[in-house]
Amino acid sequence: MTQPQTTPPALPWALIAGLASMTLLWPLTALLGMGAGAARSLVLLGVIGLTWILSVGLARVPRPVLVLALVGVLGGAVQLVVAAALGGGPPWWAHLVALGTDALWGAIAGLLALGLQRLLPARRRPRQEGR
Repeated sequence: MTQPQTTPPALPWALIAGLASMTLLWPLTALLGMGAGAARSLVLLGVIGLTWILSVGLARVPRPVLVLALVGVLGGAVQLVVAAALGGGPPWWAHLVALGTDALWGAIAGLLALGLQRLLPARRRPRQEGR
């Protein structure tokens, strides 16, 4: 007998776009003069990273590594557009390196979200009345 083919669930593009938009905290905090240097970077990395991991992990989003890798790429693209709009920015080859790095960080966050999903107890189905 052949196994029935199942299609993977669609990617949650609204969630991907929403989580990627958190990278706008970088230029926003810079424009508002909210600190600089390592302290600001560590706080933003922690807030953004924890939000990504907990959102995807606790919501049990299917394919968390792929989803958060795409979040990283889209977030990196948003940062590059904002940097270009505000003036300046890296040379053209640095864009590829930056997007690759963002995808890597997203994939690492996805692995942590996957680990969180596996640590959570299995969901119980609600009992149906009359059965």
